[in-house]
Amino acid sequence: MQSHILLLAIFAFFVSLVFAVLTKDDAREQLRLGAMLFGGFIVAALILGWLMYPIPL
Repeated sequence: MQSHILLLAIFAFFVSLVFAVLTKDDAREQLRLGAMLFGGFIVAALILGWLMYPIPL
């Protein structure tokens, strides 16, 4: 069984990579934007998951 956090990180990495390559021309800007997007995706997912944890099914 795979971890949801691992799958989240892989998905966030590839989405960040694609967005950075499509929106920026310079390699340094691509790296900076990609890292910021990746961090933002991970932090947002963890916060939303933590907030939804007490909600019963």
